[in-house]
Amino acid sequence: MSTTVMETEALASRVWVAGRTVFVELTDGRQIGFPADRFKILSAASNEQLQKVTLRLDGYALRWEDLDEDITVRGIVEGRFQLALPRAA
Repeated sequence: MSTTVMETEALASRVWVAGRTVFVELTDGRQIGFPADRFKILSAASNEQLQKVTLRLDGYALRWEDLDEDITVRGIVEGRFQLALPRAA
């Protein structure tokens, strides 16, 4: 008897920003949030610029047109961030 394991790519169905946290709702119902400051370009963005995020490529990526920044949903799910979390004082 053999078993086949099928992996499915995580896709976003919705994205929004609250404060400086970016939230993504995945098609499987999970919600993931991450600090914008974990990415170089987003960390320098104004709150207004952060709000202007859209889904691209049928939910495979997040796009900030004004910042010319794209982040893959897979990277977010796998925890691949550019910058470390700030240390508590």
